[in-house]
Amino acid sequence: MLTLRERQINAIKQMLNLNSQQPKVLAAEPVWKILIYDRVGQDIISPIISIKELRELGVTLHVQLHSDRDSIPDVPAVYFCLPTDENLDRIQQDFSNGLYDIYHLNFLAPITRSKIENLAAAALHAGCVANIHRVYDQYVNFISLEDDFFILKHQQSDQLSYYAINRANTRDEEMEALMDSIVDSLFALFVTLGNVPIIRCPRNSAAEMVARKLEKKLRENLWDARANLFHMDATQAGGGVFSFQRPVLLLLDRNMDLATPLHHTWSYQALVHDVLDLGLNLVYVEDDSAASAGARKKPKACDLDRNDRFWVTHKGSPFPTVAEAIQEELESYRNSEEEIKRLKTSMGIEGESEIAFSLVNDTTALLTSAVNSLPQLMEKKRLIDMHTKIATAILNCIKARRLDSYFEIEEKIMSKQTLDKPLLELLRDSEFGQPEDKLRLYIIYYICAQQLPESEAERLREALQAAGCDLTALAYVQRWKSIMNRSPSISQATQYEGGGTRTVSMFTKLVSQGSSFVMEGVKNLVVKRHNLPVTKITEQVMECRSNAETDDYLYLDPKLLKGGDVLPKNRAPFQDAVVFMVGGGNYIEYQNLVDFIKQKQTSNVHRRIIYGASTLTNARQFLKELSALGNEIQAPGTS
Repeated sequence: MLTLRERQINAIKQMLNLNSQQPKVLAAEPVWKILIYDRVGQDIISPIISIKELRELGVTLHVQLHSDRDSIPDVPAVYFCLPTDENLDRIQQDFSNGLYDIYHLNFLAPITRSKIENLAAAALHAGCVANIHRVYDQYVNFISLEDDFFILKHQQSDQLSYYAINRANTRDEEMEALMDSIVDSLFALFVTLGNVPIIRCPRNSAAEMVARKLEKKLRENLWDARANLFHMDATQAGGGVFSFQRPVLLLLDRNMDLATPLHHTWSYQALVHDVLDLGLNLVYVEDDSAASAGARKKPKACDLDRNDRFWVTHKGSPFPTVAEAIQEELESYRNSEEEIKRLKTSMGIEGESEIAFSLVNDTTALLTSAVNSLPQLMEKKRLIDMHTKIATAILNCIKARRLDSYFEIEEKIMSKQTLDKPLLELLRDSEFGQPEDKLRLYIIYYICAQQLPESEAERLREALQAAGCDLTALAYVQRWKSIMNRSPSISQATQYEGGGTRTVSMFTKLVSQGSSFVMEGVKNLVVKRHNLPVTKITEQVMECRSNAETDDYLYLDPKLLKGGDVLPKNRAPFQDAVVFMVGGGNYIEYQNLVDFIKQKQTSNVHRRIIYGASTLTNARQFLKELSALGNEIQAPGTS
């Protein structure tokens, strides 16, 4: 069964094949073409198709739509962009300048009738109607970061951010436009998956607005005989991604849990995102080799993709495990290298003796296999070096900011354990992390505490101020908590269970083998398995368990002509779910869902969860949004 990411790749490859089915056997030479995309198109392609793969698909040149481009005759030009007015103006300009002889226009979202008429008029005016071979609506307007993880926007993602959805003075038409863009992308997602979902979401939230609009859009499409995009979901394209059962789409609002996006983390992928700003599976790490040579440090791009076996295996592992794994990989690489060196020296045996001759015969076979394995070895070395560089950068941050201690304390707060030191003492300790880390810790403590006396809160805030923290975010968090406490179904303080951690003996492997990672002073924390709020709700909805919180969720089925929004009495559990967070997601929740579904697999039941979010934010970006919202409360009318 194909994953979401594979289906999106296939759709884009078919588009690059000029929208004809890909042949089973690749031709000796593809049709050469140029690819012209806008920023959104670039964000969609870059995490899933490498430049090397673009070359293999016949793309000789890929350029931005709004860059200065020269005329290239006789070559098909494949456009891949949103049908915005700005983009369409530029395409019309290309028509009138006669830049290309063959145009294939692929729009990321359906183009409206009036816009396509304007485009046709421009083509007529420029006299290039015959040059336009195809105009297609491609339903791929989402970004696949993993097989089971997607976001809607990367560049200009603040348009769909938590701040954009929750700010005070959003006009109705702005909110409508924002919700429509989320709905359009989710619609494209289900067209790509080839399934019509059943929709569940909490009432009276931004998620409900999205759910109602999406249901309407899906229903209109299903009952439109001419333009139905789902009629082939069982027959064509090998069936939908999911089995015969329909998936459940669980739409959630970021407001249900503000603690997790601020949580310090301990797994590899989430740490790379939190500390090094991982974006579209690319991370930039400062190159020390250049710095030691006296040159200025320049960041080196590291591509963390699915072809990297080490990354795929360890992205969800706790950081100490990753450091040990890198060390083991390095050892095995060194052994392979030694083997080749030894063979080379044994080949240099002098003399014509019998021994030398027989040895040469045996060794030749060995050396041939060793030489054949050289490319894999070189690639292995490159990946080891890359992960060593990334892990070293993370380790430096862990030590400088005491991230291991923050993680441990926050896990204790979430699991209601008593802290070894009072929080006030930690916040006053000038050696203990950066101001931003202290603020994150305090907000999590504030959210998870059932009753926090005002006097204690005041003392903690003074300590934060003394540490140089910007407290504007607190005004918003206080208001948010008071609103949440009024809704009886969600008690913020009780929904976190936190796994807690235990410290195991120090990194014996790393210490004994003289590792390049100096782990002194870093705790080797083992995390106990636990479910975050998102995962708990997902489990209840998939199992169709009766629960005070989720029973009240809307239940929308676009396939029913007259749908109610109340849960039917007898429902079979769902095998597959798409969990979508309106207002921004993070790798912590993604990893938690991945771990949860792994536990649920049995030999005869295969379950899947796809996690998605309108944007992907790390804690620093999320704090910035909370501060902007707090600013509006403190100084209303100025923003």
